[in-house]
Amino acid sequence: MIGLDTNVLVRYVMQDDPKQSLKANRLVESLTQDEPGFFSVVSVVELVWVLSSCYGLGRNQLVQAVEAVLRTKEIVVDRADHVAKALRMFKAGSADFADCLIERGASSAGCEQTMTFDAGAAGSAGMTLIQ
Repeated sequence: MIGLDTNVLVRYVMQDDPKQSLKANRLVESLTQDEPGFFSVVSVVELVWVLSSCYGLGRNQLVQAVEAVLRTKEIVVDRADHVAKALRMFKAGSADFADCLIERGASSAGCEQTMTFDAGAAGSAGMTLIQ
């Protein structure tokens, strides 16, 4: 297994840099189920942030991109179950993906609630606002 940095999947998904995209294509397409790539949960958050802030992708496009990574059998996504749950929450609401993932991770760890000063996260990601 080899680790994949966020920029590799950005180039693979966006096909925006002829030289780097070609290299990313070769690398990703060389992966197999026996010799997969590994994509960390931090890189998933970074992927969503880069695709939204730098490329202007909307919520539905972001969901499609992350779902495609999760479905790719040649890529092992760190904490894929948490990512999938957070993605469903993100798709259904107005919360930021990172907030959804934070809340889902805490919930999966057995936390009764996730405390925040962010009113938006409290209202849309299921966190509890600190009063």
